[in-house]
Amino acid sequence: MSRPQPRDSVALMAGYHSPQIDVGVRLNTNESPEMPPSGFAEEVAAAVSEIEWHRYPGRSATELRTEIGKLHGVGPEQVFAANGSNEVLQTLLLTYGGFGRSAAMFEPTYALHSHLSRITGTDVVAGERLADFSLDMDEVERVISDSRPAVTFLCSPNNPTGVVDTEAQIRRTLELVSDVGGILCVDEAYGQFADFSAVDLLGPEVPLVVSRTYSKTWAMAAARLGYVVAPDWVVAELEKVVLPYHLDAMTQIAGTLALRHIDAMYERVARLVEERGRLMAALADLPVDVWPSSSNFVLFRPREHDGGDVWQGLVDRSVLVRNCASWPHLDGCLRVTIGTPAEDDLFLAALTEVLT
Repeated sequence: MSRPQPRDSVALMAGYHSPQIDVGVRLNTNESPEMPPSGFAEEVAAAVSEIEWHRYPGRSATELRTEIGKLHGVGPEQVFAANGSNEVLQTLLLTYGGFGRSAAMFEPTYALHSHLSRITGTDVVAGERLADFSLDMDEVERVISDSRPAVTFLCSPNNPTGVVDTEAQIRRTLELVSDVGGILCVDEAYGQFADFSAVDLLGPEVPLVVSRTYSKTWAMAAARLGYVVAPDWVVAELEKVVLPYHLDAMTQIAGTLALRHIDAMYERVARLVEERGRLMAALADLPVDVWPSSSNFVLFRPREHDGGDVWQGLVDRSVLVRNCASWPHLDGCLRVTIGTPAEDDLFLAALTEVLT
């Protein structure tokens, strides 16, 4: 008896996984190095104690969406929340992508944009960025005009490069997308590190969605909560596709209570920016090429050593960073998350030892 076979597109697919290795210093998944602020866990625990466990959670997550909307100056009808921004992106592709449609992205960029496209049966159209990893607007125009994608992705700040797309670039891309009847998704998972948010470009008839996550600057990776801000008609379509009761009661509570601590979040971002500067200055003294970053991670490439060997050498010294060699155009590159000063010192010491 033969085993049932998955769809051809799935059978040929490699999964998206970040290694989870027992190490002393874990700097590979761009999590916050700090816990949420004092008092947050107690607030969540108190609220969780009042959950009616025999009932389904609020299907529309109205309170959470309302509070997120206040953060961005919109109503709850313009907010869609899900289990991490990855579920948000998957729902977007299930709604607007699929068989006979395509999604465009510009490599190197966040690997889940292409991975989720393929999972949902959406053709992938990949353009290329310039040598400094900034957007090539001629290439953006070519890809969108030629392929007429249903969904176009920009990631700003871009993962794994740390580059921020300019307001002018995002505006022009939105114009191009509008001309072909598509929708633009600006992935702002690290948006708190940028000076401009595409949320400012939203309008009632503008085909734009902006995704955010609680996993990074909100220090809530364990909660798996993300959301999108979009025109109300987009949110209404997403709600048709997502599974019922998909967002559990505890996640809704944690996400709502976190918004009471916005000042603490921005203080944490400021500390990470300062520590990023210190880490990049130290990397500049080592035999590695370092790219400027506007996020909570830094991309670098060893000049005289194989990137995979350096990655393993760090693991052997109980330090885990991300090996980016599988990303397009990033042979030999590694990405290190900004940690605490103590964690970064251990990383630098281990890297220095591996490179000498």
